[in-house]
Amino acid sequence: MTPPEPPDPLEILEREADERRRAEEKRGERHMWWYLAYFLFGIHLVALVMIYAVTHAK
Repeated sequence: MTPPEPPDPLEILEREADERRRAEEKRGERHMWWYLAYFLFGIHLVALVMIYAVTHAK
């Protein structure tokens, strides 16, 4: 029976890089959703102000 081989350092580095990349993608996606939410909120705010201005114009 042969002893188990030690893990390959290259495999360890690739796995760690993969995990970091996935975490970065998840964080980037979360930021994208927050930017979209703020953008849509801003558009609605501008639309409400414009509706108010048009309905109260003399």
